[in-house]
Amino acid sequence: MSKKKRKDIPKYDVGLIETHCHLDYLSDDELKNIIHKSHEHFVEKIVTIAVAPKNLATVRQLVTENETVYGTQGVHPHEAKEVTDEVLQEIRSHINDPKIIAVGEIGLDYYYDKSPREKQIDVFEKQLQIACDYDKPVVIHTRDADEDTIAVLSNFSSTLKKKGVIHSFTSSLDLARFCLNEGFSLGFNGIITFNKAENVREVLRETPLDRILVETDAPFLTPVPYRGKENAPFYLPFVAEKIAEEKDIDIQEVLKVTKQNAIELFNL
Repeated sequence: MSKKKRKDIPKYDVGLIETHCHLDYLSDDELKNIIHKSHEHFVEKIVTIAVAPKNLATVRQLVTENETVYGTQGVHPHEAKEVTDEVLQEIRSHINDPKIIAVGEIGLDYYYDKSPREKQIDVFEKQLQIACDYDKPVVIHTRDADEDTIAVLSNFSSTLKKKGVIHSFTSSLDLARFCLNEGFSLGFNGIITFNKAENVREVLRETPLDRILVETDAPFLTPVPYRGKENAPFYLPFVAEKIAEEKDIDIQEVLKVTKQNAIELFNL
């Protein structure tokens, strides 16, 4: 039996903004080709995310060398144990660089516990303080850490004027409601196309469209029907289509509103 042909990647001329990927982690093709193909599918701007002390400078280089690429500065909770005062100073020193738009990816991850939880909390709080000090939005990762995420954000929300996004949202509806009530946006990616992700789709359906960002988290979490291949920003239209389907909204409305959401949050 022949393999079922994968669906062509849709094209929508409204344009999209890829709000969360890791360009320096992609390996299936040259970066210039990935960016070109993304533009062909009307992905107009791409935000590539810093996650570790070792790739802070890499992100800065990527945004300098590529006109439509923007970036962040921050350290993921997996790497919290590697954060020193020097690393925090590096983030502070470059957070106002041209095309650096947010502090991130920061947060808590108690699923893998790759760094001690106390260290994760400490580093999360220190990076939130940087965002407060420089009036920047944040890009937050949280997994299996709802209670502590709420506790930490409760201490910073009132002074974090630009708020930010809880990216790749897979947590509880209670955490979603807390974050939305505090003014944060939620980021959704290819997970919403997975068969076993009804809990995420439930959160998606309850999230107002004007608080949703679309992302891929490439090279991870490739959406159906390309699951199994390396993810890339040009698969973003599949995420937008699934949002439209789940919320029973016209795809053009999803594209228009989520694009504006990204522009306003990140000052793009």
